[in-house]
Amino acid sequence: MDEAFRRAIEAALGASVRATAAVHGGDVAISYRVDLDDGRRVFAKTHASPPAFFFSTEASGLEWLGEAKAVAVPAVLAVSDDAPAHLVLEWIDEGRARPGTDPELGAALAALHLSGAPCFGRLDRRTTGSRALPNDPSDTWADFYARCRLLPLARLAREGGALAPDTIAKLETVAARLDGFAPPPTRRPACTVICGPATGSWTRPVATG
Repeated sequence: MDEAFRRAIEAALGASVRATAAVHGGDVAISYRVDLDDGRRVFAKTHASPPAFFFSTEASGLEWLGEAKAVAVPAVLAVSDDAPAHLVLEWIDEGRARPGTDPELGAALAALHLSGAPCFGRLDRRTTGSRALPNDPSDTWADFYARCRLLPLARLAREGGALAPDTIAKLETVAARLDGFAPPPTRRPACTVICGPATGSWTRPVATG
């Protein structure tokens, strides 16, 4: 672990770092399990040159999701967009699946969606992930998904040569017709406010950025 990152964790949490180990749990970030001398174990990740508001956006999304009290979300312990940019979360051990795990998770996600949201996208218009996908507020899912997901991703695929031209053209056609696939929902699902390619951040479980 970089010494500046170590010092930032110690200053934020008021405890010395006793041991660290690299772990999975970051898409483009570098992630660690960190043991502190006060007995706590935390998840910490950093990024050498993140997009603007990279970690504070993720932190605010996690805190907002936690307010619904529908799905367990790791507590945000420290966050900074200044060098060394970082996010520190409570450590969550990976458990074993039980017969009721899948239906319980499904019910919890349904409850999260039913908690609602002020719009599709983000009111603060902060972007998602390392690709900086836009999150401009929209009144309907079709408009949001077309303008803020399909069309930007099609553009990135074209610029990077990641997909064949005819495939990109089909994506753009779907985006133009998306509002015809389903009637508008009566309630805006909560997770659309921060969703993009993978959000949420968990310690060996799942994380993004």
